[in-house]
Amino acid sequence: MQVLQKTGQIERTVDREFADEESKYRAFEKECQALQKDSKSYNDAMRAMTAAQARLAETIESFYGAADRTSDSAMASHAFKNAVQDLDASVQRELEAPYRTTIMEPLGKMNAYFPIVNEHISKRNKKLLDYDAARSKLRKVIEKPSDDPTKLPKAQQEHDDAKEVFELLNDQLIGELPQLLDLRVPYFDPSFEAMIRMQCKFAEEGYEKLSAVQRYFADNVRDDYAAGQLDAQVEGVLQEMKELSICGGN
Repeated sequence: MQVLQKTGQIERTVDREFADEESKYRAFEKECQALQKDSKSYNDAMRAMTAAQARLAETIESFYGAADRTSDSAMASHAFKNAVQDLDASVQRELEAPYRTTIMEPLGKMNAYFPIVNEHISKRNKKLLDYDAARSKLRKVIEKPSDDPTKLPKAQQEHDDAKEVFELLNDQLIGELPQLLDLRVPYFDPSFEAMIRMQCKFAEEGYEKLSAVQRYFADNVRDDYAAGQLDAQVEGVLQEMKELSICGGN
């Protein structure tokens, strides 16, 4: 029937109201699918970041421990390692399950509805083709009357039945698609709030644990950093390294 419509043999119904609602629904469907994908990526990135930070801390501790285990820097590196390991464990212990329950599962449930809605849309579109074909057939019978007196009543009945089925499905979608979109805000509100709360909790715990590491540094380190003197110190060490023969010095 779609081929006949393209060739102009069957007149195609254009329903602007449905097209507008379907367009809004498709945008919502796309947004939800992207949100689910990005939320999973965010969760994976959080796990990867804290795990990488823990590995980084172990390496830093090995540097300072090999030089002087009793130095302030060695103790700071050890405290740093403990802090990030605690943070990594905290993410797995306290954030994984709530994130899955309040964010990933609601997104998964919402996305699970789309195939069902799409099936209704597909059925509606097929019934529209049936309706257009029945209307075209009826018009031809009217324009070219047949000697068979049953042909017109039969074509009229087929037309009426096809129209009734199509309009039932069409009206249902036009009425309920906007309702589905209106429910997205109250549905996702708890998930949005939960994400903000979990991010705050992660930031607060990270600040609390890492702030404790600062007590192992000399009092002037923070002031030197603010004044840009630590950058100059790093450049000075780099220059000393360059002067070594194995680093390309003379």
